[in-house]
Amino acid sequence: MNTESSPTSGPTPQFELLASRNFSAWLAEQRLSLAFTTYQAGKLFLIGLQPDGRLSVFERTFNRCLGLWGDGQSLWMTSLYQLWRFENALEANQVANGFDRVYVPQVGYVTGDLDIHDVSVDADGKVVFVNTLFGCLATTSERHSFIPLWQPPFLTKLAAEDRCHLNGLAMENGRPAFVTCVSQSDVADGWRNRRRDGGCVIDVRTNEIVATGLSMPHSPRVYRDQLWVLNSGTGHFGRIDRYTGKFEALAFCPGYLRGLSFVGDYAVVGLSQCRENRTFQGLALDENLKSHDAEAHCGLCVIDLRSGDLVHWLWLEGVVRELYDVVLLPGVRRPSALGFKTDEIRRTITIGSK
Repeated sequence: MNTESSPTSGPTPQFELLASRNFSAWLAEQRLSLAFTTYQAGKLFLIGLQPDGRLSVFERTFNRCLGLWGDGQSLWMTSLYQLWRFENALEANQVANGFDRVYVPQVGYVTGDLDIHDVSVDADGKVVFVNTLFGCLATTSERHSFIPLWQPPFLTKLAAEDRCHLNGLAMENGRPAFVTCVSQSDVADGWRNRRRDGGCVIDVRTNEIVATGLSMPHSPRVYRDQLWVLNSGTGHFGRIDRYTGKFEALAFCPGYLRGLSFVGDYAVVGLSQCRENRTFQGLALDENLKSHDAEAHCGLCVIDLRSGDLVHWLWLEGVVRELYDVVLLPGVRRPSALGFKTDEIRRTITIGSK
């Protein structure tokens, strides 16, 4: 498949993108582009369309980039010890070198290595992120590494111990609504012993645990008044019944699931290959892959919410083996971004109005 990628300042790891036959056409029909992160390879990928309809693949390097939030004009992204806000440098209908978005890192918060996972922006424009190391929701501070906003009711102490592996955040009506944890452990690194079925979903507003028995859940999202979640340890995408708390699987995806966004009747889900370490061993995902006679993929798949079918996909092969988050960029055809490895950021200057 013919694609293009961004210029780089030196040798880059080799990878290849393979798309299903109608993936590009689906992007055009939905009038959107995609952004996703791979912390394992330290890359932010931006996927759009070239003028001839072929995929445009643009990447930049950021150390351990994880959570993403975007609305088409702004992007928030977490990284190893910083939280970045990108802003589009172009005016409406402006194009630069064929790109209709140029995302520039404008504000960076030095948080320290909090292992920040999901990130979002509330109705007041305040950034809210999952501070996984301390097991809490937090926001930025002008003086400190973070300001804690909420923590699970079963945690007796705010400590840098990654006790329950709080990882996912769902917003509803512009406010934090639900989070996912791998366990309800209250000891340092205790979640690792509860990976197979210790996962839960918590209602932030009431402190109620609304679902249990999940396997390493990630990426809770509220869409069309339903609570969706990735049951990553089994490979299933589905929803939580708000009355019974039962997880209802809609689709099995061949990989470890992280990253979830919606548009119309479709969900876009991120998949990763399984690491050969203790974190990924002993999960039902291995058994489910074998029962489907399948290998784990790294990439994105598009799921039709009406049928549960995987209707489109984009696989990454080569050195990129794990993804974390994916966001949709509505109204964007061909995005790009600036990083810190090349000189464009020195020459890209915008002027605000009084």
